[in-house]
Amino acid sequence: MQKKNIIGNSLLLGSLLATGSASVLAGGKIAIDDTRWISVGAGIRTSIASVSDAAPDGSSSASNFNLENMRLYVAGQATQDFKFYFGTDKMWDGEYGVLDAIIQYEPSKAFNVWMGRMLTPADRIEMNGPFYGLTWGQYTVPLYPSDNDIGNGANGLAGTYGRDEGITAWGTLGKFQYAVGIFDGYSGPENQSDAPLYAARFAYNFLNQEANPGYYTSSTYFGKGGDILTLAVSAQSQDDGYGTVADSGSFTGYAIDGLFEKPLSGGAAVTVEAEYKSFEVSTDATAPVFSMFDGDAWFASAAYLLGNTGGSGMYQPYVRYTDNSPSEGDSSSLTEVGVNYIISGQNLKLNLNFTSGDANASGQKAATDVDAITFGMQFQI
Repeated sequence: MQKKNIIGNSLLLGSLLATGSASVLAGGKIAIDDTRWISVGAGIRTSIASVSDAAPDGSSSASNFNLENMRLYVAGQATQDFKFYFGTDKMWDGEYGVLDAIIQYEPSKAFNVWMGRMLTPADRIEMNGPFYGLTWGQYTVPLYPSDNDIGNGANGLAGTYGRDEGITAWGTLGKFQYAVGIFDGYSGPENQSDAPLYAARFAYNFLNQEANPGYYTSSTYFGKGGDILTLAVSAQSQDDGYGTVADSGSFTGYAIDGLFEKPLSGGAAVTVEAEYKSFEVSTDATAPVFSMFDGDAWFASAAYLLGNTGGSGMYQPYVRYTDNSPSEGDSSSLTEVGVNYIISGQNLKLNLNFTSGDANASGQKAATDVDAITFGMQFQI
């Protein structure tokens, strides 16, 4: 995640006001002088899920509370063209650490350069991050290496939560958007040639231009972005980026994703999202350091924002279907049916969903099909 409505943190604000070194601007930015400013924000996602057959006895349902994300955001500007951003989050091991740390050179809409730890250009769901998806459980198709490596012994060697150290050039030319980057990628002993990871995303907005910070994305604008039809292709590749020391191989993957959204009368809107992914690893090495999907996968989602029906928010029922087909082994699938209750866009929403199936972010078939009911809450400031 990524895109933030960032406003000043009260403790920092009080400190700066006490020193008399800053004035407060509208929107929460804290001005240091005519050029320099800093801003702070936060985001939380938390949920409770009841999962069938997941209790230790193997037959009872398990109830799981989960703090999915707890993020702190800090952004600032040193000159008109040079900015910075860093963010923290709860990591896969339960500890809190650095999620992003980026020096941002942004001289124009057409050409900008970010360097540091950032999202590798990828498909829409990985560019959304957890806070800007259409559905609560969008990570049920295989993920690129920097997102795939979460939760195992190689964590950090191929990135974390879609991030990696590197450099990205991005910009907008009319309705065409691009992001091209070079990253460390998988940097374990299997990568004897120290080959980097190459990543790119190219998107074309056939109707209205999507408006997001940098090269990030969203899967719904709740009709506020007007008529949207965007198609994009992303790709990543790394030599010696997979396998074992004795039998290393390359990874190559690409994805095609699309988003359509149409605002209707009374604040209603219809949203359709779809994606196809194809990954290939060029080694049959047994016991690789981390498991990487090889095969094809796709998903499709549809949602209808009911508009102004009274109350403090709007209901957005949706349905999503995922199918993962590895080159070897069993296929997996998952159906998610849910409803978002939108109180303040992606800054404050509630979600209730039911899922049934065995697809997951690894792309591999789970041990058994499971049914789950999840209630989640999302807050950003």
